[in-house]
Amino acid sequence: MASNNPTQQEAITTADKIFQKMQIAIVEGDIPSGSKISEPELAKQFQISRSTLREALNRLEKCHLIERKANVGSRVIECTVKGLLDIYVVREALEGMACRQAALNMTDEEIVDMKSMLAQHATSKDLQDGVSYYQEQGDLDFHYRVILGSHNQELINILCGQLYHLVRMYRCQFGMNSPRASKAFTEHSRIVEAIAERDGELAEILMRRHIAASRKNIENKIALKDSSSV
Repeated sequence: MASNNPTQQEAITTADKIFQKMQIAIVEGDIPSGSKISEPELAKQFQISRSTLREALNRLEKCHLIERKANVGSRVIECTVKGLLDIYVVREALEGMACRQAALNMTDEEIVDMKSMLAQHATSKDLQDGVSYYQEQGDLDFHYRVILGSHNQELINILCGQLYHLVRMYRCQFGMNSPRASKAFTEHSRIVEAIAERDGELAEILMRRHIAASRKNIENKIALKDSSSV
């Protein structure tokens, strides 16, 4: 599903189209984490000039999907455990703030749409079985909708523009299966209720607890994996 991302303009130029193609390929793992990017090969593959390719790479760097070093070149970022946990710390603070803002600024129509979205999520068999809770990108992503609902352009630029696809990259490449699937959905429902009641303080607390619990779950899985490999 294409992301209806307000920070991402419609692909018009060749650089726009290459940027979006590479963005999807990196997020979904078709271009592997940590892999070196060969500008000559990509320019040949897409049949574009090096300058056009560099424009696309500059935008990927701003999204934190690639890193570029002088005299070394470009490389897709490594998906590391520390990187994942660091992102969750940032998300806890900023999405908590966005949630408080959403309780103040979301329209009644937006709240109704969010409740309908959760009702749609509830029909997922994997969620009903407690196996996983996978959300499509863009308008069907709960966290994305909350951020947009904040109506705070600075938060939207940071979370949807700079971090959104990096978060999705980690989600895709670290897997969706989680013992928290059912709990996460229940937490989403409680957050929406707090937003609907216009209780910004409670909405922020619930969002922060929700993301902190997800981070703790990741830490527990890592600890279990480490202990089993000893």
